[in-house]
Amino acid sequence: MNIVFMGTPDFAIPTFKALIDSEHSVSAVFTQTDKPKGRGHKLRPPPVKVLAEENDIAVYQPESLKKNADEYIRIIKDINPDIIVVAAYGKILPKEVLDIPRFGCINIHGSLLPKYRGAAPIQWSVLNGDEETGITTMLMNEGLDTGDILLTEKTIIGKNETASELFDRLSVMGAELLMKTIDALQKGEVIPTKQDDSKATYAQMLSKDLSNIDFNRPVREVHKKICGLSDWPCAVTSINGKRLKVYRSEVVSNENPDAVPGEIINEKNFTIACIDGSIRLVEVQAEGSKRMKSEDYLRGKPISRGTILK
Repeated sequence: MNIVFMGTPDFAIPTFKALIDSEHSVSAVFTQTDKPKGRGHKLRPPPVKVLAEENDIAVYQPESLKKNADEYIRIIKDINPDIIVVAAYGKILPKEVLDIPRFGCINIHGSLLPKYRGAAPIQWSVLNGDEETGITTMLMNEGLDTGDILLTEKTIIGKNETASELFDRLSVMGAELLMKTIDALQKGEVIPTKQDDSKATYAQMLSKDLSNIDFNRPVREVHKKICGLSDWPCAVTSINGKRLKVYRSEVVSNENPDAVPGEIINEKNFTIACIDGSIRLVEVQAEGSKRMKSEDYLRGKPISRGTILK
């Protein structure tokens, strides 16, 4: 198969590697433009671009494939790909591009569609406390994750699994499912299935407005918020007026049912009261400090029982 690959972040890397290592030929890569990062705001290439250049694959970085994109559409037509594979590209493909490849444009999506269409399906599956999620490969159309489903694969979400950990697992699952999908398409063994739009939900982009921890909420909800927002934008609280990021937590037995929500009820292991239970902060980051295990934090910044986190 002659393939054009479109992807940008780390999520796309396992799929891109699988294609490079396969019998198929990746003729070109489309990825987003280099972005300024870090304190110096130096331009950094996206991970997919780095891997493409390491393998001498042509890279294109259009601002858009919808506006003034005639040159890039001509390039794709000249390549004449059998398939365009899309994994977290982050840009909308116009119908003129969707119609080019013989087998269509295949997207790898981090949910069991039609649930969690949109930008942040992995994070919202954790935030909402879902017990399972998965990967879907689908034929792209002009809608947002509305195309016909090709194959799916399910997985259980661990009770303490963070969104970043699930992100890594699903990226590997996505690569494996993509290769199965291409093989099935070549053999004519997969029948596209229309999505049930009545069951569709939308996974909106995350923002820092979601970060504040409210210990007046049920303990499982607080825990899933911490898991779902790790590593970005990260759940946040404050202790003694200082901002504290929380990357990991675990629900523990209710040590003091009479405690006020947000109250430290065990200063030795950083256990906090919620409205209906207790939660232990496992990994944190104080202002001006690095991310660390809570026991390391407590050695340098002892806390007092009865202190209220807000």
